[in-house]
Amino acid sequence: MGLWRQRIGYGSSDFACNLIWQMISLYLLYFYTNVMHLNAGAVSIMFLVTKFIDGVSDLIVGYLIDKTNTRWGKSRPWILFGAVPFGVTAVLAFSVPDIGQTGMLIYAYVTYILLSTSYTIVNIPMASILPALSENPHERTVLASCRTFFSSVGSTVVSAFALTLVDKFGNGNEALGFRIVMIIFGVIGCLVFFFCFFNTKERVMVQAEKVSLKANISCLLHNGPWKLFALNIVWFFGGYVIQASAVIYYFTYVVQNVAMVQIVATITTLVPIVTNLLAPFFVKLTSKRNLMIGGSAVHAGGLLIIFFGSTNVPVLIGGAVIAAAGYGLKGSMHFAMQPDPVDYGEWKSGVNTAGTLSAVNGFIGKVGMAIASSIGAALLQFGGFDAVLSVQSATAQSYITTMYIWVPIVMNIATIITMMFYNLDKIYPQIIKELDERRAA
Repeated sequence: MGLWRQRIGYGSSDFACNLIWQMISLYLLYFYTNVMHLNAGAVSIMFLVTKFIDGVSDLIVGYLIDKTNTRWGKSRPWILFGAVPFGVTAVLAFSVPDIGQTGMLIYAYVTYILLSTSYTIVNIPMASILPALSENPHERTVLASCRTFFSSVGSTVVSAFALTLVDKFGNGNEALGFRIVMIIFGVIGCLVFFFCFFNTKERVMVQAEKVSLKANISCLLHNGPWKLFALNIVWFFGGYVIQASAVIYYFTYVVQNVAMVQIVATITTLVPIVTNLLAPFFVKLTSKRNLMIGGSAVHAGGLLIIFFGSTNVPVLIGGAVIAAAGYGLKGSMHFAMQPDPVDYGEWKSGVNTAGTLSAVNGFIGKVGMAIASSIGAALLQFGGFDAVLSVQSATAQSYITTMYIWVPIVMNIATIITMMFYNLDKIYPQIIKELDERRAA
């Protein structure tokens, strides 16, 4: 199987994921409250409750992947058999029947839990399969960059076309429009997951260990590089979520230029595609850790340019491009670094915990996003934000600026400090050499 065939096959999986996940992130809350007219407070509680269930499913799926041992490998079967349920549950989530407030809320609970579980079944293997696709550190960086590239393409498709398609197919009926769009995206997503399955191969075969979940968690807790990586997951996803949620507020109420919302959102999606393509070349010049630190510094610098740019459109666009480039570099390194602590753990303890580690990473990411979302909502409330007002108070604008500029900058500084203690890159070649010798024996 050719290298580029596998790279494209692996990367395409995140295109499929983001066709649906980006719809969930951007429009599911809007669909529940504005299209189906569910109570916003009840929906908020639903999202909170389902996070706990989602976290448990992450751990279970990760543990089961570690115990899977088939002729297709450990992770690939989950991608194959999870494709159809993911597409079907996505359609069901955007097809709420008009059966009264209580009935619709119960339906939303059930379908959202099923959708979140289906997402876990296809998403966790996407992370756990990377160490098995290649043991070459550079090739892993290329594979991770391909995944991030296709992720950005999927997000861009949704951001650019989803609402237009909803209007076209719904013809004034948003509920119908969302349902048809999700059917289209669901079918495309399923086909792309099948493409991923048939165009990847788990080359680095590790004998499945009969190790309990408790023992797996114990191995992770004694994995120093992973603990630093896990801490950085909070900074990485937390900073992203709070900044993304604040874009519309910052440029509408602080910059007072509504047109900039879509421009900056597009820049934020497109520029990382270029950065991802360049990441494999950058990593040859230095280490993944250094690129994560550099990307964080560039991201923070871009946000400062936006802040000092005030309402100057060219400066704002320049700052957005720089910030997006830094974020793209961070994103590439995040996925490229993720399999390295797996190898370190196997080298140190003799146990490969790719599935469990990927599951725990996913859970930590969701915790980080949940905390960030709560902080964002709290800042709006404490700042006295009033959606009815077209011009917000100085206090509200200050809190919105904190959301979009200062909290993400603090998260970037936290990443830089955390990564200063991450030294796995230095000993990684020796770890791979010794693991190869053990596997050969």
